[in-house]
Amino acid sequence: MESSRIARNSPPTQRRWRKVAYGGMQPGFDDNHTDETFLQEMVMNANVVKRDMLKVMLDSVSISQYLCIVALVVLVWTHTLNSTITSKFILILDVTLLGSGFFILLLTAKNLSFRLLLNYAIKISFFTTGLYVLSPIYHTLTRSISSDSIWALTTSLVILHLFLHNYSGSTIKAPGALENPNLTSNISLNASIVASVLIASRLPSRLLVFAIILFSLQVFLFAPLVTYCLKKYSYRLHLFFSFVLIAVTLTCVYRMHTLLFGFLLGLLVFVNLVCPYWLIRIQEYKFEINGPWDEAKLCFNITD
Repeated sequence: MESSRIARNSPPTQRRWRKVAYGGMQPGFDDNHTDETFLQEMVMNANVVKRDMLKVMLDSVSISQYLCIVALVVLVWTHTLNSTITSKFILILDVTLLGSGFFILLLTAKNLSFRLLLNYAIKISFFTTGLYVLSPIYHTLTRSISSDSIWALTTSLVILHLFLHNYSGSTIKAPGALENPNLTSNISLNASIVASVLIASRLPSRLLVFAIILFSLQVFLFAPLVTYCLKKYSYRLHLFFSFVLIAVTLTCVYRMHTLLFGFLLGLLVFVNLVCPYWLIRIQEYKFEINGPWDEAKLCFNITD
């Protein structure tokens, strides 16, 4: 009798606290209870990636490559506006770029079937025909707008295009790719198209309008696709093409204007040397803490 009375009067033993994701309230513990093992699972800088300086510099070559592509487009625009190159030269350049682009795609792109290539050819033919029909409209599109406004708007659109461009992918879906271009990439592409139309509207003839818009859209649409497939096919070939393109662009810009040459050279040095060094240095100040307070990651064991 005495022992049973003592057992009834003794306080109940407290249950052990368990860390569960979805277990509800545990009797005897508050909802925000933590035990002495709470900080033992703290991990610092678990997801911080140590970057190599040379690898970051080589990855930044893709940015410099596209900067040079846009610089060459702007050079062609300038010479066309100054009437130093003719519409015949631009048309020959269009055919050359289109043929070389298809040739590189045939050599480098994976999962590129004849049906897909034929689909590309049909779309390009319809696109070229529609562009030729609409060239008289583009020719008179900005007749009531001053030239200063056109140059300012074109410059802003080109800067926006460079700022939002996807330098690691393509503006159109590459053959075999699983993801479509994102929203910012589409905005960047639309900005380049509008800039091309604005420049073409200041040209003297309709044929020249057609030729320069076709040239610009070939570069802005298909050049990222070609360089993307080239990079996937061979990284060394990608680097060789990039360095040759940089050298050609710097030579053309130097012949045109020495001040622009200095600006472009400084920009390329900043992108390929200063920015990678800057990225490596700021990694030292990376401070990340992971622990039990992070969002729970559920694991499901699927058995037969």
